[in-house]
Amino acid sequence: MNTTYDIQNPIDDTVSSINDTANPIYLSSLDTVPGISAEECARLSEVTEIFAFRANDYYLSLIDWNDPADPIRRLIVPTLEELTPWGHLDPSSEHRYTRAPGLQHKYRETALLLVSDLCGGLCRYCFRKRLFIEDAREVNKDISGGLAYIRDHPEISNVLLTGGDPLILGTDRLLDIIRQLRDIDHVEIIRIGTKMPAYDPFRIINDPALLDMIRDYSLDEKRIYIMAQFTHPRELTDAACRAVALLKDAGAVIMNQTPLIRGINDDPEVLAGLFEKLSFIGVNPYYVFQCRPTIGNRTFAVPVEESYRIFEQARSRCSGLAKQARFVLSHATGKIEVLGKTDNHTYFKYNQAANPEDIGRFMVYKSNPEAYWFDDYTDLVDEGRVRGPDGLV
Repeated sequence: MNTTYDIQNPIDDTVSSINDTANPIYLSSLDTVPGISAEECARLSEVTEIFAFRANDYYLSLIDWNDPADPIRRLIVPTLEELTPWGHLDPSSEHRYTRAPGLQHKYRETALLLVSDLCGGLCRYCFRKRLFIEDAREVNKDISGGLAYIRDHPEISNVLLTGGDPLILGTDRLLDIIRQLRDIDHVEIIRIGTKMPAYDPFRIINDPALLDMIRDYSLDEKRIYIMAQFTHPRELTDAACRAVALLKDAGAVIMNQTPLIRGINDDPEVLAGLFEKLSFIGVNPYYVFQCRPTIGNRTFAVPVEESYRIFEQARSRCSGLAKQARFVLSHATGKIEVLGKTDNHTYFKYNQAANPEDIGRFMVYKSNPEAYWFDDYTDLVDEGRVRGPDGLV
């Protein structure tokens, strides 16, 4: 059964009353979206020729079409500002860590398998949009080479399935991948990076086979983690919360990570609302990412130090359980946390690093309010290490 959502009108009670048999209709052309005029479609054609559009009628029903600055609209509908020259296609140099077709190995314990080149929707600020504007050679449907690499590297205890969105795959295909990973003894944690609980919760609600797979393979001492991406509290609809509850009931551990994005969640009250609602439904706020300097992302980027202030102001409004997130830059060299800020200095630490000797490295840089990325900090004032090649120092 298909349910068509009312996307002509502002959001109301439509979404909260959707029944569990809803099957969203996917759209890949702006001229099929009733909330966008023919004139606007024509203006945006220059953008969509470069950066594709994809959504579904469920997610579009969350938009208040009477509000031109609606955050959900900004997240999913193209804007002309995406054509502003800025950034790189691979801002975190992921190509440097590709060890086998479809497999990246950057951190000692963790490998990434790129198993999909499609998502439920295309976030306008996507840091991996190169997969959708070039031949997606980084994604390999034949994962045998990646699995062989993982088998040969017993230090890998965590495998992250990503892409694209793994939950866009059929459950049979996903089951085959997870079954093969569970046959590798040293793989303790399987992570699934997905925005489907936000984009299309019915992918979860309407697929008992998916939930059965999680029950079978999320083991007491070898869990499946769902790395969700809720970016704005309005994405946490009744249907989305239902999908999360089903995943948790099946035995998955749910974490959330989101970039901090201009015009979407760059307001402390909005970000605090997201943290609190996540904690209420039992989802741990994990990482808040600095927007990566990807081509097309200038309009979405917030300077690092402004982002950090927003992040800390949001955390100050929350209970302890809701303020567990860390604010990090997913840099080519590692995950760099912003620890603090004074009038003159900004404090960073490597939470994870491609070079194990950098893990725990603490850095003090002269403040740069114009910095959008770690590379924009050039005046190192002091540094120290809490970990060296022989362990703690």
